[in-house]
Amino acid sequence: MTATILDGKAIAASLRAEIATHVAARAAAPGLATVLVGDDPASAVYVRNKHKACAEVGMHSIGIQLPAATSQAELLGVVAELNARADVHGILVQLPLPAHIDALAVISAIDVHKDVDCLHPENVGLLAQKGREPRFAPCTPAGVMHILQVANIPLAGANAVVLGRSNIVGMPLSLLLVRADATVTIAHSRTGDLPAVCRAADVLVAAVGVPEMVRADWVKPGATVIDVGINRIADPAAKSGSRLVGDVAYAEVAGRAGAITPVPGGVGPMTIAMLLSNTLRAAEAEIKEPR
Repeated sequence: MTATILDGKAIAASLRAEIATHVAARAAAPGLATVLVGDDPASAVYVRNKHKACAEVGMHSIGIQLPAATSQAELLGVVAELNARADVHGILVQLPLPAHIDALAVISAIDVHKDVDCLHPENVGLLAQKGREPRFAPCTPAGVMHILQVANIPLAGANAVVLGRSNIVGMPLSLLLVRADATVTIAHSRTGDLPAVCRAADVLVAAVGVPEMVRADWVKPGATVIDVGINRIADPAAKSGSRLVGDVAYAEVAGRAGAITPVPGGVGPMTIAMLLSNTLRAAEAEIKEPR
């Protein structure tokens, strides 16, 4: 068996093109504001890529960079100003924040209608409540669901195992899968006989941050495997001396799974595409329900 490759890069490109069409039809472009505290190189790259993606689909973006010594009160003041701006539809405070700042307090200060990362407790609560329509879904979990939808992977009645329970991916993704009528198991470091739990999955999502943890004998033949992990490992054969791998041992699992996302080029490109989608959704919601 050779798995079908779920090409997140191509799916994300298609979604961005669709978003660009909607943006072009609007009288005013949606606006995304990012706030970066400190000078962490990786965070700076992430933020730069988000602004580049905004420009590509015709959205306008505002980048605010603050020194690492910025106080919590100063940061909350910046968030309040962005909440009040009519040209800002989405606000993203790049995590992690410096240790002296309470991240939850900052996230909780973002206007729930502009919380395009879907980290505000109220928005997470809506996601968790049966019969309630959430304003947004967190970007990476939403990207996973979009890949599954485009690939026509059946979820209703399927056994889904989410390996990892983070607030960013594992927990919200589990809620989205439940909304899609899957039977969901959240597995983690304390789970007994982890390989056996994973083998029961029709859909297996790995989001633990451990390079190539999921092996072929963890996977049910024909299962759909979604690899959220992005890990850099040493590779003397590579020109840079290292390479990116996921949480799944791709080469061996691809010979057993029915469908699989690669790393890179799988879930990763979907995250920013879903951020753009959430920002457009926020702008459209403002027209329907002006505040």
